[in-house]
Formats: sequence, structure tokens, C-alpha cells
Amino acid sequence: MKRVITISLAIMFCMSLTICAWAESATKAECIAKCHEAAEMLQKNKDAAIAEIAKKDGKFVWKDTYVFLMDFKGNMLAHPFKPELTKKGCLYEVTDRNPVKPKKIFLEFDKVAKSPKGEGWVQYMWPKPGEDKPSPKETYIYRVPGMDMYVGAGIYK
Repeated sequence: MKRVITISLAIMFCMSLTICAWAESATKAECIAKCHEAAEMLQKNKDAAIAEIAKKDGKFVWKDTYVFLMDFKGNMLAHPFKPELTKKGCLYEVTDRNPVKPKKIFLEFDKVAKSPKGEGWVQYMWPKPGEDKPSPKETYIYRVPGMDMYVGAGIYK
């Protein structure tokens, strides 16, 4: 009887961890909404929006993802977890971590932002935080209307 109770408790504990992990993952809909919200803020007050996007504890960081900001020249303008990217210049040559067919992800982001639609998803391979092995990731890109910049937010599949 003790063994049945112990096994039952272990199963319930594992299920609760799975539910908690699932609840903490951002959704595609949230990525789209946060990118649109960031774009609106950029249109109203560019400097304040850049500062907010760059904050680790800002409103554009949620669950397991965040919004970043780039210009149409391949420069990172704001990133909450890698602010050093804002000092690197053009990032067009940076590739994803696909060992078979590497993709120049920032160039791909730029193409989507400059497309007639000005928005869309880019799929690529990137390690999850704390891991070395690349995993499939999708990032939503949204051109800020009337400005030569775009925002993005991604999720792991």
C-alpha cells in the first residue's frame, strides 16, 4: 500500500512539473501581441520604448521570451539579455546553429520586415538557454509602421 501511495505521489509531482513548465511557455499569439505593443510604443515615444525593450525586467520580457529591436541596417537597437549586441554593428553574417544548413538569421529577419506584408515567422535552430544542443525556434518579426526598424519575439517548438 505504501508503494502504491509513493508511486501515485511521484506521478502527481511529475504531472505538476509538466503543467508548470507548460504554463510558463510563451505562445505565438503572445509574441505577436507583444511585438505590436512594442511597435505602438516606438511610434509614440521612441527613446522610452527602446529603454523599455532593453530592460531585463521590463514589460516586454515575459514567461520564457522577450522582444528585441533591430534597424534595417542589421543593427540591434535593444536586447534585454544581450545588450552587447547593440555594440556589434551589422549582424547579417551571424548564422543559426543548424549544423547541416546554417541560416543567416538576422538577414532572414530583415527580409521578412522589409517584405510587402512587413511581418511573419522565421524558423531556425538555436540552443535553449543553458543548453548547447540547438533546438527548433520560431521568431515573429514585425516592421514598425513608418519607421526603418522592426521588433521580434520567439518561441522554441
